Amino acid sequence: MSFAKVSPSYTPAVGSATRPESAAEPQARVQDKLALVIPTLREAENIGGLLVHIRSVLDPLRIDYEILVVDDDSRDGTEEIVSAIARENPRVRLLVRKGERGLSGAVLYGWRRTDAAILGVMDADLQHPPELLPDLIAAIFAGHDLAIGSRYTSGGALGAWNPVRKLLSVAAVWATWPIQRPGIRAHDPMTGFFLVRRECIDGIAFQPSGFKLLLEILVRARLRSVDEVPLAFGSRNRGASKANFKVGWEYAKLLARLYAERFGFGRKG
Repeated sequence: MSFAKVSPSYTPAVGSATRPESAAEPQARVQDKLALVIPTLREAENIGGLLVHIRSVLDPLRIDYEILVVDDDSRDGTEEIVSAIARENPRVRLLVRKGERGLSGAVLYGWRRTDAAILGVMDADLQHPPELLPDLIAAIFAGHDLAIGSRYTSGGALGAWNPVRKLLSVAAVWATWPIQRPGIRAHDPMTGFFLVRRECIDGIAFQPSGFKLLLEILVRARLRSVDEVPLAFGSRNRGASKANFKVGWEYAKLLARLYAERFGFGRKG
């Protein structure tokens, strides 16, 4: 699936820029616009409060933004909750996918339906603190192509994980080191909380199945610089974790494909 923008059905009202607004053209505002995708699957217990929280963090920044909730047909009340919020705040949009599953695919689905130049994603399970968004946005405005909420950089933390899960996470990260590019390697290529410039990923066919889109972006996107912002990973208080064998299997397949692409395995002559 090639990543390319499709015309959005809705254009949010123009907001003021992060920096003091001048007589900028609409195109200049689009270049500063943020689209934050929140993929959901049975997150009715979390999504309403999360949207309120995110807006309380982003509104004072005076940037043009929209929040796209991409729901995989949860049928647990998520659609109704988000629709009610969207009616009150046009910066919030609901997109429902029918007959599809997969975190990466949901993110790409949302990104293709916005004209924003800065694309982001965060989880709906309250483990990614919205308070980190201003630092991620600042990193992009400072000139970085990719800004990551990182558990493994100085100041980051994994939270209350058991030792086995921590060991598996560390091993998964180390397995990516050979395929990441020197000079722009990330300490936490597995996080689901990041912002990226659209221009760095336009036209690239990313894998829609799976759960580790950031790793594929790090390996395949046209990146010049990456910044990691310390992330203290929170605990899920409501709803069920989506981590299971399928997540691990999809990661293994993605890793194998990226290794083959990076080192030319399977190529003929």
